[in-house]
Amino acid sequence: MGVRTRRAEQSDAVAAVRILDAAFLNDPVSSWVLPDEARRREVHHLLMEAFFQLSLTEGHVDITEDGSAVALWIDVPAERREPEGGDDGPARLRAFVDPENERVEQIAHLTAAIHPHGRAHAYLWMVGVAPDRQGEGLGAELITSVLERCDREGLPAYLEASSERSPRLYRRLGFAPLGDPVRLPDGPLMYPMWREPKA
Repeated sequence: MGVRTRRAEQSDAVAAVRILDAAFLNDPVSSWVLPDEARRREVHHLLMEAFFQLSLTEGHVDITEDGSAVALWIDVPAERREPEGGDDGPARLRAFVDPENERVEQIAHLTAAIHPHGRAHAYLWMVGVAPDRQGEGLGAELITSVLERCDREGLPAYLEASSERSPRLYRRLGFAPLGDPVRLPDGPLMYPMWREPKA
């Protein structure tokens, strides 16, 4: 397809957050975390901003040159590392996004609980495409460039798909289900998926 991509920097934060906000505003998991639609429209961008900033710190962000798609990656080491300042990240996330909403903190704990450990891997936290550009293969292009590096370096990859249709795309990219889907309390399913590097 030949989409031009580059590594995002702090100066790309506004554009990247705008893409992620639009792409995930009505996603099943975002809708569970922020069930009141009016409140979601007010604060969802803060959740995406927090994710963008953490990805810059703990991994990297890729963005298309035309600013239509973005992918957040985290570099996960084989051994669990103690977060700086202790394990209060979920509480800080809740305080930043929506202090009265315990689900903001809960989703962070739930995804941490199902996350595989013991092998270093690339964690695709999320990939978002501007709504008017979805279906063009931009997300797959962003993901493929990192998976090619994973194959060269013998590095597995992991993600949690947040909708029923997403796993089909990820299977085409070499991911396979990792255990059973996880149901959020009174909410949608999340689909953990793992990809072994190709020789």
